[in-house]
Amino acid sequence: MTGGTPLKVLVADDQFLIRAGLVGLLEAAPGLEVAGQAADGAEAVELALHLAPDVILMDIRMPGTDGITATELILARAPRPAPRVLILTTFDLDEYVYRALRAGASGFLLKDSGPQRLLAAIAAVGNGDALFAPTVTRRLVEAFAMRGAGREGRAERVGAAALEALTVRETEVLELVGRGLANAEIAWRLFISEATVKSHLNRTMSKLGLESRAQAVVAAYESGLVVPGGHT
Repeated sequence: MTGGTPLKVLVADDQFLIRAGLVGLLEAAPGLEVAGQAADGAEAVELALHLAPDVILMDIRMPGTDGITATELILARAPRPAPRVLILTTFDLDEYVYRALRAGASGFLLKDSGPQRLLAAIAAVGNGDALFAPTVTRRLVEAFAMRGAGREGRAERVGAAALEALTVRETEVLELVGRGLANAEIAWRLFISEATVKSHLNRTMSKLGLESRAQAVVAAYESGLVVPGGHT
Protein backbone atom coordinates (compact mmCIF):
# COMPACT_ATOMS: atom_id res chain seq x y z
CA MET A 1 0.00 0.00 0.00
CA THR A 2 1.65 3.22 -1.17
CA GLY A 3 0.57 6.79 -0.59
CA GLY A 4 -2.75 5.76 0.90
CA THR A 5 -3.72 3.55 -2.04
CA PRO A 6 -5.59 0.48 -0.74
CA LEU A 7 -4.20 -2.98 -1.28
CA LYS A 8 -6.27 -4.90 -3.82
CA VAL A 9 -6.98 -8.44 -2.63
CA LEU A 10 -8.29 -11.39 -4.65
CA VAL A 11 -9.92 -14.19 -2.63
CA ALA A 12 -9.76 -17.74 -4.02
CA ASP A 13 -11.56 -20.51 -2.09
CA ASP A 14 -13.93 -23.19 -3.33
CA GLN A 15 -16.06 -23.11 -0.15
CA PHE A 16 -18.68 -20.38 -0.48
CA LEU A 17 -19.09 -19.66 3.23
CA ILE A 18 -15.36 -19.31 3.83
CA ARG A 19 -14.97 -17.14 0.74
CA ALA A 20 -17.92 -14.94 1.74
CA GLY A 21 -16.55 -14.60 5.27
CA LEU A 22 -13.15 -13.51 3.99
CA VAL A 23 -14.69 -11.02 1.58
CA GLY A 24 -16.86 -9.56 4.35
CA LEU A 25 -13.84 -9.15 6.62
CA LEU A 26 -11.77 -7.48 3.91
CA GLU A 27 -14.56 -5.12 2.87
CA ALA A 28 -14.81 -3.86 6.45
CA ALA A 29 -11.06 -3.36 6.86
CA PRO A 30 -9.45 0.03 6.19
CA GLY A 31 -6.73 0.09 3.58
CA LEU A 32 -7.97 -3.00 1.75
CA GLU A 33 -10.11 -3.43 -1.35
CA VAL A 34 -11.64 -6.68 -2.61
CA ALA A 35 -10.53 -6.94 -6.24
CA GLY A 36 -12.57 -10.09 -6.86
CA GLN A 37 -13.32 -13.61 -5.72
CA ALA A 38 -12.72 -16.98 -7.34
CA ALA A 39 -14.31 -20.36 -6.64
CA ASP A 40 -11.43 -22.43 -8.03
CA GLY A 41 -7.84 -22.20 -9.18
CA ALA A 42 -8.60 -21.70 -12.86
CA GLU A 43 -10.84 -18.75 -12.08
CA ALA A 44 -8.16 -17.38 -9.73
CA VAL A 45 -5.63 -17.41 -12.56
CA GLU A 46 -8.04 -15.69 -14.96
CA LEU A 47 -9.00 -12.98 -12.46
CA ALA A 48 -5.42 -12.44 -11.29
CA LEU A 49 -4.25 -11.74 -14.83
CA HIS A 50 -7.26 -9.50 -15.53
CA LEU A 51 -7.55 -7.59 -12.24
CA ALA A 52 -3.86 -7.35 -11.23
CA PRO A 53 -4.42 -7.64 -7.46
CA ASP A 54 -1.64 -6.84 -4.98
CA VAL A 55 -2.34 -9.89 -2.83
CA ILE A 56 -4.11 -13.19 -3.48
CA LEU A 57 -5.59 -15.25 -0.64
CA MET A 58 -5.24 -18.71 -2.17
CA ASP A 59 -6.87 -21.83 -0.78
CA ILE A 60 -4.41 -24.64 -1.39
CA ARG A 61 -6.86 -27.49 -1.97
CA MET A 62 -9.44 -26.77 -4.65
CA PRO A 63 -11.03 -29.03 -7.28
CA GLY A 64 -9.53 -28.94 -10.75
CA THR A 65 -6.69 -26.43 -10.70
CA ASP A 66 -5.40 -26.43 -7.14
CA GLY A 67 -3.71 -23.56 -5.32
CA ILE A 68 -0.20 -24.75 -6.15
CA THR A 69 -0.80 -24.89 -9.89
CA ALA A 70 -2.69 -21.60 -9.79
CA THR A 71 0.21 -19.94 -7.99
CA GLU A 72 2.71 -21.22 -10.56
CA LEU A 73 0.58 -20.02 -13.47
CA ILE A 74 -0.06 -16.60 -11.98
CA LEU A 75 3.57 -15.93 -11.15
CA ALA A 76 4.69 -17.15 -14.57
CA ARG A 77 2.19 -15.06 -16.53
CA ALA A 78 1.48 -11.93 -14.50
CA PRO A 79 3.30 -8.72 -15.39
CA ARG A 80 5.80 -7.42 -12.83
CA PRO A 81 5.41 -6.68 -10.03
CA ALA A 82 3.53 -9.96 -9.70
CA PRO A 83 0.84 -10.41 -7.05
CA ARG A 84 1.93 -11.72 -3.67
CA VAL A 85 0.29 -15.06 -2.95
CA LEU A 86 -0.75 -15.87 0.61
CA ILE A 87 -1.65 -19.55 0.98
CA LEU A 88 -4.57 -20.51 3.21
CA THR A 89 -4.18 -23.93 4.80
CA THR A 90 -5.50 -26.15 7.56
CA PHE A 91 -2.14 -27.61 8.63
CA ASP A 92 1.15 -25.74 8.98
CA LEU A 93 3.47 -28.73 8.41
CA ASP A 94 1.83 -29.56 5.11
CA GLU A 95 3.64 -30.79 2.00
CA TYR A 96 1.13 -28.91 -0.14
CA VAL A 97 2.20 -25.69 1.57
CA TYR A 98 5.84 -26.57 1.00
CA ARG A 99 5.18 -27.11 -2.69
CA ALA A 100 3.36 -23.77 -2.87
CA LEU A 101 6.36 -22.02 -1.34
CA ARG A 102 8.57 -23.73 -3.91
CA ALA A 103 6.26 -22.32 -6.56
CA GLY A 104 6.80 -18.78 -5.27
CA ALA A 105 4.06 -18.13 -2.71
CA SER A 106 5.10 -15.44 -0.25
CA GLY A 107 3.81 -17.21 2.84
CA PHE A 108 1.03 -19.22 4.39
CA LEU A 109 -1.64 -18.72 7.01
CA LEU A 110 -3.74 -21.19 8.96
CA LYS A 111 -7.45 -20.98 8.23
CA ASP A 112 -8.27 -20.77 11.91
CA SER A 113 -6.16 -17.65 12.40
CA GLY A 114 -8.10 -14.74 13.85
CA PRO A 115 -9.20 -11.70 11.82
CA GLN A 116 -6.40 -9.45 13.10
CA ARG A 117 -3.75 -12.04 12.22
CA LEU A 118 -5.17 -12.36 8.73
CA LEU A 119 -5.31 -8.61 8.15
CA ALA A 120 -1.77 -8.17 9.48
CA ALA A 121 -0.56 -10.96 7.20
CA ILE A 122 -2.15 -9.36 4.14
CA ALA A 123 -0.58 -6.01 4.98
CA ALA A 124 2.84 -7.58 5.52
CA VAL A 125 2.77 -9.58 2.28
CA GLY A 126 1.32 -6.68 0.30
CA ASN A 127 4.12 -4.38 1.41
CA GLY A 128 6.83 -6.91 0.62
CA ASP A 129 7.71 -7.75 4.22
CA ALA A 130 8.48 -11.19 5.60
CA LEU A 131 5.25 -12.73 6.81
CA PHE A 132 6.60 -15.03 9.52
CA ALA A 133 9.64 -15.36 11.69
CA PRO A 134 12.00 -17.08 9.21
CA THR A 135 12.33 -20.08 11.53
CA VAL A 136 8.70 -21.01 10.80
CA THR A 137 9.41 -21.33 7.08
CA ARG A 138 12.66 -23.13 7.87
CA ARG A 139 10.83 -25.69 9.99
CA LEU A 140 8.41 -26.41 7.16
CA VAL A 141 11.14 -26.60 4.54
CA GLU A 142 13.29 -28.92 6.66
CA ALA A 143 10.34 -31.27 7.00
CA PHE A 144 9.94 -31.70 3.24
CA ALA A 145 13.11 -30.51 1.44
CA MET A 146 14.58 -33.96 0.98
CA ARG A 147 11.28 -35.31 -0.34
CA GLY A 148 11.08 -32.55 -2.94
CA ALA A 149 14.06 -33.72 -4.98
CA GLY A 150 13.13 -34.56 -8.55
CA ARG A 151 9.75 -32.84 -8.56
CA GLU A 152 8.80 -30.13 -10.99
CA GLY A 153 8.89 -26.49 -10.01
CA ARG A 154 11.07 -23.45 -10.52
CA ALA A 155 12.83 -23.74 -7.17
CA GLU A 156 14.24 -27.19 -7.99
CA ARG A 157 16.12 -25.74 -10.95
CA VAL A 158 18.25 -23.83 -8.45
CA GLY A 159 20.87 -26.54 -8.14
CA ALA A 160 24.42 -26.21 -6.91
CA ALA A 161 25.59 -25.11 -10.37
CA ALA A 162 23.18 -22.15 -10.33
CA LEU A 163 24.91 -20.78 -7.25
CA GLU A 164 27.98 -20.09 -9.39
CA ALA A 165 26.17 -17.00 -10.68
CA LEU A 166 26.26 -15.49 -7.19
CA THR A 167 29.03 -13.46 -5.62
CA VAL A 168 30.61 -14.73 -2.41
CA ARG A 169 28.60 -12.22 -0.36
CA GLU A 170 25.34 -13.10 -2.11
CA THR A 171 25.96 -16.77 -1.37
CA GLU A 172 26.61 -15.96 2.29
CA VAL A 173 23.36 -14.01 2.52
CA LEU A 174 21.37 -16.79 0.82
CA GLU A 175 22.82 -19.37 3.21
CA LEU A 176 21.87 -17.31 6.26
CA VAL A 177 18.37 -16.66 4.90
CA GLY A 178 18.07 -20.42 4.43
CA ARG A 179 19.18 -21.00 8.00
CA GLY A 180 16.28 -18.88 9.23
CA LEU A 181 18.01 -15.62 10.12
CA ALA A 182 16.23 -12.29 9.80
CA ASN A 183 17.87 -9.41 7.95
CA ALA A 184 18.98 -7.74 11.18
CA GLU A 185 20.72 -10.94 12.33
CA ILE A 186 22.38 -11.39 8.93
CA ALA A 187 23.61 -7.79 9.01
CA TRP A 188 25.10 -8.34 12.46
CA ARG A 189 26.87 -11.55 11.44
CA LEU A 190 28.33 -10.13 8.23
CA PHE A 191 29.10 -6.65 9.63
CA ILE A 192 26.99 -4.91 7.00
CA SER A 193 23.80 -2.82 7.10
CA GLU A 194 20.28 -4.23 6.79
CA ALA A 195 19.88 -2.23 3.58
CA THR A 196 22.93 -3.99 2.15
CA VAL A 197 21.49 -7.36 3.16
CA LYS A 198 18.26 -6.53 1.32
CA SER A 199 20.23 -5.43 -1.73
CA HIS A 200 22.25 -8.66 -1.82
CA LEU A 201 19.12 -10.77 -1.34
CA ASN A 202 17.22 -8.92 -4.07
CA ARG A 203 20.08 -9.45 -6.53
CA THR A 204 20.32 -13.11 -5.53
CA MET A 205 16.61 -13.67 -6.10
CA SER A 206 16.81 -11.91 -9.45
CA LYS A 207 19.75 -14.03 -10.60
CA LEU A 208 18.08 -17.28 -9.50
CA GLY A 209 14.60 -16.37 -10.75
CA LEU A 210 13.00 -16.52 -7.31
CA GLU A 211 9.74 -14.79 -6.42
CA SER A 212 9.81 -14.64 -2.61
CA ARG A 213 11.99 -14.95 0.48
CA ALA A 214 10.27 -18.25 1.27
CA GLN A 215 11.28 -19.55 -2.14
CA ALA A 216 14.84 -18.44 -1.41
CA VAL A 217 14.80 -20.59 1.74
CA VAL A 218 13.64 -23.56 -0.33
CA ALA A 219 16.36 -22.91 -2.92
CA ALA A 220 19.05 -22.76 -0.22
CA TYR A 221 18.08 -26.27 0.90
CA GLU A 222 17.47 -27.84 -2.50
CA SER A 223 20.77 -26.54 -3.87
CA GLY A 224 22.60 -28.14 -0.94
CA LEU A 225 23.79 -24.80 0.39
CA VAL A 226 21.94 -25.54 3.65
CA VAL A 227 21.55 -29.06 5.01
CA PRO A 228 18.49 -30.04 7.07
CA GLY A 229 19.41 -30.29 10.72
CA GLY A 230 22.44 -28.04 10.28
CA HIS A 231 23.36 -25.48 12.89
CA THR A 232 22.28 -21.84 12.77
